[in-house]
Amino acid sequence: MLAEAIAEWLREDAHAVDVAHDGGGALDRLAVNDYDVVVLDRDLPGVHGDDVCRELVSSSSPTRVLMLTAAAEVTDRVAGLTIGADDYLAKPFAFPELAARILSLGRRARPAAPPVLSRAGITLDPARHEVFRDGRYVPLSKKEFAVLAELLRADGATVSAEFLLEKAWDENADPFTGAVRLTILKLRRKLGDPPVVETVTGVGYRIP
Repeated sequence: MLAEAIAEWLREDAHAVDVAHDGGGALDRLAVNDYDVVVLDRDLPGVHGDDVCRELVSSSSPTRVLMLTAAAEVTDRVAGLTIGADDYLAKPFAFPELAARILSLGRRARPAAPPVLSRAGITLDPARHEVFRDGRYVPLSKKEFAVLAELLRADGATVSAEFLLEKAWDENADPFTGAVRLTILKLRRKLGDPPVVETVTGVGYRIP
């Protein structure tokens, strides 16, 4: 129940979230998906959370690990960080703190990017969940916000529809859906003229 609640909270914050309820399922997902951050309970059934962390670290994956657990003693925190976790948060916790830690770890999982993303007159603040174009506030849906954030992080490079689908939707998204194209159309309309999101035929989208 807690895992599903956390996932729903994070989706409301425009994150794409997959949930695994045991260590084996976590390793299966990590083998096929490139995640920015894993929120990992140490006491997972099947494969222990510590072993999931060790496997991830040994693979030299850029995925960051936040251990979320009831084990809150100093020795527990030291043990988790020694195994290879990047951060450690004890239960009970406040969701805003969890969200802030995930956001911080997500920035470290990629090439360095400023906390506030700006390009072509667009400013996006992930922490405040706000977007402005030329000083005008732009209200966006969660998916529109997530897609725009990825386009801005690309810093002018072309981003494929497949990459956007992976980053802004969860693992249940249909790869043949028109969700990305529809979201781009809505994003262009809300950002206004002159159009700022370009389509690179056969490749993807970019903000030059």
